[in-house]
Amino acid sequence: MIKTTVKRAQPYVNGKWISSERETVSIKSPYSGEVIGEQILATQDDVERALASAYKAKKHIANIPSYERAKILKRAAMLLEQEKKRFAQLISLELGKPLKNTLDEVSRSIETLELSGEEAKRLIGETLPGDASERGTKAIASTFRVPVGVVAAITPFNAPLNLVCHKVGPAFAAGNSVVLKPAPQTTLVATELLKLLLEAGLPENAVNMVLGGVEVGQQIVKDDRINVISFTGGIVASRNICELAGMKKVLLELGGNASTIVHEDADLKRAANMCARTGFSNSGQSCISVQRIYVHQSVVPEFIELLKEEVLKLKIGDPLLPDTDVGCLVDTNAAKRVMEWIDEAVHLGATIICGGKRHGATVEPTVLLNPPKHSKVVCQEVFGPVVSIIPYETIEEAIAETNDSSFGLQAGLFTNQMDLAYKVAHSLEVGGVVINGTSNFRLDHWPYGGVKNSGIGREGPRYAIEEMTETKMIVLHLPVNE
Repeated sequence: MIKTTVKRAQPYVNGKWISSERETVSIKSPYSGEVIGEQILATQDDVERALASAYKAKKHIANIPSYERAKILKRAAMLLEQEKKRFAQLISLELGKPLKNTLDEVSRSIETLELSGEEAKRLIGETLPGDASERGTKAIASTFRVPVGVVAAITPFNAPLNLVCHKVGPAFAAGNSVVLKPAPQTTLVATELLKLLLEAGLPENAVNMVLGGVEVGQQIVKDDRINVISFTGGIVASRNICELAGMKKVLLELGGNASTIVHEDADLKRAANMCARTGFSNSGQSCISVQRIYVHQSVVPEFIELLKEEVLKLKIGDPLLPDTDVGCLVDTNAAKRVMEWIDEAVHLGATIICGGKRHGATVEPTVLLNPPKHSKVVCQEVFGPVVSIIPYETIEEAIAETNDSSFGLQAGLFTNQMDLAYKVAHSLEVGGVVINGTSNFRLDHWPYGGVKNSGIGREGPRYAIEEMTETKMIVLHLPVNE
């Protein structure tokens, strides 16, 4: 165990860190149970002052030249590169996510900040001639991207660094001020990131951060000074946000019960290896984590053995050790809930191929065979280290079963037939399809998001900036020739 000093997560309001006369809660490592810090909770008045500060600052932030915003974001990326190990260890300590995964998350966060800095210089519009209309022969229109004003950024615990970067980076690149509410489970890393951003030159009023639970989030989203809400999380919270938001743009990056299809002609060893690695990284706590694996019935026995072999190779243990593959879930309650879902699936007829045991907040990587489609591990989002192998006879059946879901984030497909790959990709009702890969693959400059209950809008700096800006049109009437 790497020895750590107790840290403090603090709200940051109107350019000042709040450090006293507030309710505090202890922060414990979900893996060891050790107290690693304390979190200072924002009051209702703190949230109001944060909203007022962000609203007051929006014109100042909008007037910062694009090149300066780009420099600040790229400087932040450089500083994060220098602090890579420290940030990775902090995420592992606070979340229980293995160090090899958190090092990757920090690398991705560096890319996200760099990309945001690059996109700050690409807030481009277009010139539209008027003479496409008979009434516009002497008119020209130009369009510009302008900031929306204030962005509310509400982030989850599972990728606590990169997903904050995916909201704060594009929002600032576009010229907006931000009110940030990170997940209560991962406020230490959010605090450290904000300190780093300020060190990089972020104006002290560009971001206000408040810490707390549901009430804090509700106070933010219903406030009329917020122009765009960018939320990553679950369906229940997203519906509550939509009810409270009123006349605001709402961007939702929600969950999924991702399907990966393994066809009869697939490279089974490759498919098994990738399903094992991407089904259990971060203990399955990813919106696009492999959950449902539809396998052609002719190769089910071989695939089961290959997947079991790969899963049993995964090392379970201390997330701070460099060779650990699977750490723990965010807390013991989450682990107990996952076990309840496994038990339900077994009761309904599923077979446990491997795993199926809990140790504190850790659930062993679990592979189930043929759970019924109405079991929670199939029809809901597990958000835990559980994958299910479900046989199919025809590719049309696999497509239909994948689509028979209220979710539609991403899907994977393993096949060596190009025509079949395109047929499946075009037929699946999801935001993204990965061919010869699993559902759990994302590059941070690509558009990321889903359909149905998996969300509204797209993330990725370029696409988030489009959502966090408005199109402004200026029309020029030309003089009429005599």
